[in-house]
Amino acid sequence: MVKPTSTPTFARKPVLAVPVSATQKAWLSAMGVDVPWIVGQPIKKPTLAASAAPVEPVVHSKDTTPESRLDTPEPESTVRADALIKPLKASQTAKKTTTGVRESVGDLSGLSLDDLRAKITPCQACGLCEQRTHAVSGEGSDTPDLVIVGEAPGEQEDLEGRPFVGRSGALLSNMLRAINLDRSAQVFITNVVKCRPPANRNPREDEISACLPYLHRQIALLQPKVVLAMGRFAAHALLQTSEPLQKLRQQNQVLGPSIGSIPVVVTYHPAYLLRRPVDKRLAWEDLKRAQAYLRVAH
Repeated sequence: MVKPTSTPTFARKPVLAVPVSATQKAWLSAMGVDVPWIVGQPIKKPTLAASAAPVEPVVHSKDTTPESRLDTPEPESTVRADALIKPLKASQTAKKTTTGVRESVGDLSGLSLDDLRAKITPCQACGLCEQRTHAVSGEGSDTPDLVIVGEAPGEQEDLEGRPFVGRSGALLSNMLRAINLDRSAQVFITNVVKCRPPANRNPREDEISACLPYLHRQIALLQPKVVLAMGRFAAHALLQTSEPLQKLRQQNQVLGPSIGSIPVVVTYHPAYLLRRPVDKRLAWEDLKRAQAYLRVAH
C-alpha cells in the first residue's frame, strides 16, 4: 500500500558542498553531470560525448539482465524483452510447465534470513523453478542502510546464483560508490522474482505474486533506512501501482506499515542505463535523493 507522505525537511534544504573522489568525478562525468554541489563550479549542459562514455569495467560476457530492454521514460514504450531477443529454435524452447495448482510459499513470519535462503533455493511456487540453474535469493549486509530491488535474475545471475553481476553489476557498484556506499558492507541486493524467466522475458503477474512474500519478509527483517527500486517491475511490485516509472521517480513513497513504512526511491535499472547512458544524469538525481534519506536517518 502506497502512503503519501509530506515532503521531508531535507528536500527543502540546499545540498551542502561535499568532497568528491576521482572515481566519483569520473562516473559523474560519464553521466554528463558536472558535480553541481561543488561550491563555485559552474553547471554545464551535458554533452552527448560525455554521456556516451560510461567508465564501468568492461566484462566480456554478454549482459542479459532482464531489464536490458529499454525501461523507457514516459510515454512508456510497448517494447518487450521478447522483441529484443532472437526467437529460440524449437529444440531450445523451455520445458513445459506442469499443470495443476502450485503450493504458495506459506507463512514466512517466523523465518530468519538464513531460513528464507534455504526455503528459496528449492522453491517450486511457480513454473520458473523448472528450468532455473540457481534461485537467487540475494546477498549483502544483514544490517544494511540500503536495500536494492531489481526485477529478476538474468542469464549470468542464474548461472552464478548471485544478483547483479556482469556489466550491470559493475555499473551498480560504481553508482553505490558515487554515494559513498560499500556494496558488501552497507547494502543488500535482491530481486522481485528469484528465478530467471525464460529468455529473460517479463515476469508474469502470477510469478511476481508467488515470489513477492519472500521480498516482503526480507525487507521486514533487514529494516533498511531506504529501499531503492531499480526499474518499473521493482517499483510496481513494491508500491502496488501501474504508473509509469518516470511518474514514480522523485516522489515521496513509502512501503506499507506491515513492512516498516520504509522510504522508497524509484530509479532506472543499470541495464537500461547501459543502453541509454544519457539517462544516467536522471539516475544521479535519484541516487542523491536516496543519499539524502540516509543522511536524515543517521
